Amino acid sequence: MFAEQFQAMERAARARGYNLLLATTDYSAERESAVVEELLRQRVDGLVLTVTDAEHNRVLESLVSEDTPFVLAYHQTDNEDYSAVSVDNRAGMALATQYLIDAGHQRIAMVAGPVMQSDRARLRYEGYRDAMNERGLEARPVIEMPAHTNAEFAALEPLLRGPNAPSALVCSNDLLAISLIAELRRHGWGVPERLSVIGFDGIALGTQMHPTLCSVVQPIAELAHTVIEQLLARIAGAAAASHCLPCHIRPGESTQPYQEMLHVQPQ
Repeated sequence: MFAEQFQAMERAARARGYNLLLATTDYSAERESAVVEELLRQRVDGLVLTVTDAEHNRVLESLVSEDTPFVLAYHQTDNEDYSAVSVDNRAGMALATQYLIDAGHQRIAMVAGPVMQSDRARLRYEGYRDAMNERGLEARPVIEMPAHTNAEFAALEPLLRGPNAPSALVCSNDLLAISLIAELRRHGWGVPERLSVIGFDGIALGTQMHPTLCSVVQPIAELAHTVIEQLLARIAGAAAASHCLPCHIRPGESTQPYQEMLHVQPQ
């Protein structure tokens, strides 16, 4: 998703006469400070940031105190000092969960990275819980994977046995969903024949695999354009503002309506 986002932002910035510098932190809060300091040493005009946790972040607090223009991408925040552009992560995952429930699934679980390391994953888990509770279904604890974008079958296998095993999984992001599908199929679990899987982000790669990935689509081009316009406004001295963009479901072959006979677990 971030590669597609960067390309879209680079086009939007270039159209306004700006260039972008890219730096990554691998979801490490410790690296965020070092990366931001390095960018500021290069005398950038402003920053577009995706951080681990926007609500409790000393780097952001420091940027505000120093009046450095920045915009958060993909974060929802209640802090009026922060400019942010995102989709409604909670509503988006509720939409994904409702999609599966409407297809007849009742035993649905969510898969995410370690301790749901991003604030976006935590909001998406709340959306999953919202949808399950609204339909009177059991919201399960998150199934934690060892990495944000890499699934491990060993972490999932014990939960796939028995009468209460999930028939469908919602994933906190598309790359995790793609990795999960590969792991399941490698170990003989057909997707969607025995387990439906839905992702979140709507990256193009999901349409090029088999089965094609059902996903919650974020409007990457619109989000990128809005981020750049908001950052330029902040550079020009405008007040902080937040924008929340709509998302939608992209149907795919990785989900199918629930059929009891296809979800009998092996002995």
